Amino acid sequence: MTPVPRSCQLWTHTLSTGESQLILETTSQWIEAPNWTPDGDSLVLNADGSLYRIPAVGGELEQIPTGQLADLNNDHVLSPDGATIYLSSNDGHLYSVAAAGGEPRRITNDRGPDFHHYLHGVSPDGGTLAYVGVQPYQGVPGMYRNVFTIPAAGGADIQLTDSPAAADGPEFSVDGQWIWFNSEHGAQRPGHAQIFRMRTDGSELTQMTFDERVNWFPHVSPDGTRILYLSFPPGTEGHPSDRDVVLRTMTPDGQDITDVVALQGGQGTINVNSWAPDSDRFAYVSYPR
Repeated sequence: MTPVPRSCQLWTHTLSTGESQLILETTSQWIEAPNWTPDGDSLVLNADGSLYRIPAVGGELEQIPTGQLADLNNDHVLSPDGATIYLSSNDGHLYSVAAAGGEPRRITNDRGPDFHHYLHGVSPDGGTLAYVGVQPYQGVPGMYRNVFTIPAAGGADIQLTDSPAAADGPEFSVDGQWIWFNSEHGAQRPGHAQIFRMRTDGSELTQMTFDERVNWFPHVSPDGTRILYLSFPPGTEGHPSDRDVVLRTMTPDGQDITDVVALQGGQGTINVNSWAPDSDRFAYVSYPR
């Protein structure tokens, strides 16, 4: 269950200056997971299960109508042209809706009541979505977490990983050749997720971070030069809220790892890609004590 917020703060950070700007602070809504629109003007975020838009320089939240869907998960992405928002609903399925809002269209197939889809990426050509499929493992609900793709227009799913090592956060590289994600593949202790990438056919699985911290949600900058990710303290399991976390960047070859912002956060901070089109700014949410 999402905790009652003390305060939720939406920020943007500029790498070239090292400065963060407070865009919104609220104690009346639980805000999570900002996207930046492709035109650079707005941020799209989840607040208490609904989608909202806010000017990137600050202002008022404007709800985006999503028709019959009133209980949205915080995993959502925008199409490369900005015309469509792809959504994860808490009914376990993925949907699309016009960026201005409207009636949603279901994308995903019925894989049974115990299978849930969590969206994280859309390919550069807008044709394919990457998601995490969550299902029971050895009788434990939600313990089998693997990476899948599906056509954005609907169609057959393709499973790219098949392992009890939990995976999450799959996202395409800007050239469409790789999928970045976090995984416990090869972990020697529960929860010790690191950053990986693989080809879009599931081949060439490569570990990209190797440290004692727990690393989640890699996001590729629009110019392809940096990976932004969320780093939890050693020993963290899953991606909980209310932790002392660090937002880090690295180059696509796994080098030049840099601490950018330290904050109180975790779940909801950068669950989805939040880079601005200029690749110099990104948005995030903190939950200060």
